[in-house]
Amino acid sequence: MPAASPHLALISAAHSLRDTLKPLRFSPPVEFVYNPLEYAAEPHELYLTRYGSTRKKVVFLGMNPGPFGMTQTGVPFGEIAAVRDWLGIKTAVGKPPKEHPKRPVVGFDCPQSEVSGRRLWGLFAQRFGPAENFFADHFVANYCPLVFMSETGANLTPDKIRPAEMEPVFRACDEHLHQLVEALQPEWLIGVGGFAEGRALLLKPAFPKMKIARILHPSPASPAANKDWSGNVTRTLEKLGVWPAS
Repeated sequence: MPAASPHLALISAAHSLRDTLKPLRFSPPVEFVYNPLEYAAEPHELYLTRYGSTRKKVVFLGMNPGPFGMTQTGVPFGEIAAVRDWLGIKTAVGKPPKEHPKRPVVGFDCPQSEVSGRRLWGLFAQRFGPAENFFADHFVANYCPLVFMSETGANLTPDKIRPAEMEPVFRACDEHLHQLVEALQPEWLIGVGGFAEGRALLLKPAFPKMKIARILHPSPASPAANKDWSGNVTRTLEKLGVWPAS
């Protein structure tokens, strides 16, 4: 049975994930690792409390934080303006223990805009209006909370990191995702991109009734995402039956 107050289960799961990942160490090319669950716990837990307090029909699952999104705000796909103005969240954010000089964490003072987050939350705002309307049946989470960077400050995706070092990360994140699904009991788990869908599919044996699919990732690095991303995703979700035809 799902917990009576899902957000309490989500906060507990986030604490467990944070503590499990904290002692892990990585070798080159990884030189810097940020964990927003540590230094941006306040806005993250406010997000879980405000928007994760009920069961959901749909959970969207991202991969890991972008440099100007969750890295700064603690909220998945957490583009500053979207989190501040649409979600209504703006709180203090700390610093990672080891910070790259080219990738500082300045929280809600970050001047850059996370394009992926702007596209994702922008679509939801356009479709649903106030955030409360969207979160009545939807939720957004990230599979992994860690930000991996090279010596130059370049973002490193999980496939660029030694598999043996990622194995305990995947194990902890798989368990966290299991706990999240158990708490929210979604009908749909939608991967934002292929990586997230692949991790979601591993849950199928534990949640055989849950439907799993994917949408195009909104990253500007994807040529397809730069051509009417919101229209593409809307058509995908309507065709799946996740959203009614508009």
